[in-house]
Amino acid sequence: MKYNVKQMDMAGELTADWDADRWVAVETLALTHFRDEGGDQRPAVRARLGHGGSTLCGIFHVNDRYVRSVRTGFQADVCNDSCVEFFFEPAGDGAYFNFEFSAGGAMLCHYVRDIGLPPERPRDFIPLSDAECEQVRVVSSLPPIVEPEITEAMVWTLAYRIPLSALEPYAGELGPLPNKTWRANFYKCGSQTSHPHYGSWMPVSEKNFHMPECFGDIVFE
Repeated sequence: MKYNVKQMDMAGELTADWDADRWVAVETLALTHFRDEGGDQRPAVRARLGHGGSTLCGIFHVNDRYVRSVRTGFQADVCNDSCVEFFFEPAGDGAYFNFEFSAGGAMLCHYVRDIGLPPERPRDFIPLSDAECEQVRVVSSLPPIVEPEITEAMVWTLAYRIPLSALEPYAGELGPLPNKTWRANFYKCGSQTSHPHYGSWMPVSEKNFHMPECFGDIVFE
């Protein structure tokens, strides 16, 4: 499956407004593949991704229930909260970035050089430094902490902006983006909510998001 990453307007302050003018021409994809290990909680999740030549800009729209978010700061285990994620392999060499965002806007990001085969070969990764993480802008429609869990049906959105300058210390020179094809996947999870779930854009063959062989193509226009 292929997703076309449109060039978009990067001017102005980033907001978590799904209906903002900047997103009008950007294509929408849906996360429709859910692992059976997650039970019957399957949020309706849409995502958009655009670029500005040297910057990635994305947004998630989540129709959710059982929303909980208690992790804060860089590199917290946000996958245990209500969480959306964007993994991508820019260079075609098997190494990839995993950007993981809690519903409250906390972020984890690693540069994964080898997925490993634990315990025989542990995963080989480098956490992005605070300096690189601070270059990434994340905005959520929810407050940083959501506790107690919201059990009623609700909608939340989260937007992010990632400059290539935050990635290039790890992956080397990446830009300009037009006409490049990367590999990627988009995810939704919530491992330590009352209703765990594991959804993705491209299907994964086991309950494991760290599977670059299951990524799809994203093509920068």
